[in-house]
Amino acid sequence: MGPRRDSILVATGAAVLIALPHLVAAQPPAKVSPEVYSATLREIVAQAPRVPLQPGPITISPPATGWALGMVSWIVADRGGLTYLLHRGDQADPIVVLDRQGQLVRSWGKGGYQTPHSIRIDPDGNVWTTDAKSSKVIKYAPNGTTLLEIAVGGQPADCATAFCGTTDIAFSPRGRIFVADGYRNARILEYTAEGRLVRAWGRPGTGPGEFRLPHSIVVDEEGVIYVADRENARIERFDLEGNYLGEWPKYGKTFSLALGPGVVWLGSQDPSQPNLSPGWLIEVDRRTGKVVGFLDATGIHGIDVTNRGELLFAPGPELKPQRFQARP
Repeated sequence: MGPRRDSILVATGAAVLIALPHLVAAQPPAKVSPEVYSATLREIVAQAPRVPLQPGPITISPPATGWALGMVSWIVADRGGLTYLLHRGDQADPIVVLDRQGQLVRSWGKGGYQTPHSIRIDPDGNVWTTDAKSSKVIKYAPNGTTLLEIAVGGQPADCATAFCGTTDIAFSPRGRIFVADGYRNARILEYTAEGRLVRAWGRPGTGPGEFRLPHSIVVDEEGVIYVADRENARIERFDLEGNYLGEWPKYGKTFSLALGPGVVWLGSQDPSQPNLSPGWLIEVDRRTGKVVGFLDATGIHGIDVTNRGELLFAPGPELKPQRFQARP
């Protein structure tokens, strides 16, 4: 399936390049040994209550012979219950939309991506994606019609890997767009709804307002920006002008963030372990920064919270996306 492409507005981000050497292995925060960090993280999680939701794979009914998903990088649900998958295979369109029974509703995006990374849905129901290689952000209508492209730019000239650019996107109550540019850069960029660059902030490092791979970003209804500073194994918080508000350390190497009522969910794992190792979905109270619940999970990259209170994550164990829901 492939929707038509209407007229496209292309916006280029002309922010100053901030280079960051490519990181292939996670490291605990500076001055903390891996053993101490891992023990502290596991103790914090163990003291929290287990959330009473049960995991299960998201079933997918292939529509045709030869149709198959690659690794699902990110997952999100709309208000109507449809599930959107962004995957990296070559036997299906990169954006795949399923109903709750796993039937294909529509798909699009063939040829438009180099390394699909994250997918989000804004308050108006539009679909946004990031590409970790081209550093491109694309906004679609729910039917797949392209509405806006933002060429973030700023990748280092020597970037030969699939991970050189943008990682995630978030939406503020004021209609502004925030982009995490984490691969080979260490910055957050703010755009208007029309794709005009407003500001950028951040630099490589471990201090306040510094990053080692900002991998995920969300903005709550009060205008607090949460950034998963993945390789520093912490969550940093900012206001809408980019002013540093504080951080939550010790909650693991966090790949993804999602908002729930009064909480932020973290898709995290022990930073001393390889990517996609067993980890947790961690529920953190926004006001106190304390862990208030958790779920065991394996293969965490992208997560979402549905309007039913379910939790979605991908790629999942054995690369099968998962849905945590209440027992029937």
